[in-house]
Amino acid sequence: MKKILILFVMSLCVISHSYAQTYNEVVERAMKCALGDSLVQAEQLFRQALKMDPNNARNALLFSNLGTVLKRMGRTDEAIEAYTMALNITPYSTAMLLNRGTLYLDKGLDSKAYVDFCNVIDLIPENIEARLYRAYIYMQRREYKEARIDYNVIVGKEPSHKAARIGLAMLDQREGNLSAARDKLNLLIGEFDDDASLLVMRANLDLERGYPEAAALDLEEALRLNPQDAETTVQLGDVYLSLKEKDKALKAYEKAISLGIPRSALMKQIKNCK
Repeated sequence: MKKILILFVMSLCVISHSYAQTYNEVVERAMKCALGDSLVQAEQLFRQALKMDPNNARNALLFSNLGTVLKRMGRTDEAIEAYTMALNITPYSTAMLLNRGTLYLDKGLDSKAYVDFCNVIDLIPENIEARLYRAYIYMQRREYKEARIDYNVIVGKEPSHKAARIGLAMLDQREGNLSAARDKLNLLIGEFDDDASLLVMRANLDLERGYPEAAALDLEEALRLNPQDAETTVQLGDVYLSLKEKDKALKAYEKAISLGIPRSALMKQIKNCK
């Protein structure tokens, strides 16, 4: 009887070891598929592993990886669900909170995203990614004081952080401090002289300040850097038209049409060029 009992225990150990190996093997195959862009197979394998051992401590990571796979497949709602399952197991994972928060933001669920980013910042006050996303939400809410705090924290940690510095310039512009906004943009353009979007921002600021000639120069330079930008080409045409440079305006509008802007959308401006 004792011998039978020993054999029974040994067999259980073998089965348990075999089962653990199988779980680990499935997980390993799933990871390889995810890294190799075999996303459908990766999803199937992650779900298989989760069913094999629902209580395994590694399942938080599996749910997170499943969420990333689903996100890459464009299945946002299911990805959010997977990240939520992961957070149910490890609620203080900043990586998972950031992943879910960005998906909420993509879906326009700013309030839910805000909660996730706040939780990250509570855990890691100087987390740049969470601060940047939260500042964006504050900007959308017109809570400019709060947005400025987040941007300043980022710049305090990384003085050359481009996105945060742009955010501070935008805040100055929205609050009516146009000179300060232009000073910040001047510094950015001096450092990132190949970024056409900064030139367009400064052009819009100069239009707001009542300097269309300066705006035209920046738009011309922006189009030199990015000649296929149809929207900026239209904007340059509008500035030329406001300056009574009708030939230049018409040429800009025709260029915009060649870049894909419907002629019907520009008929009024073209008529004013005659």
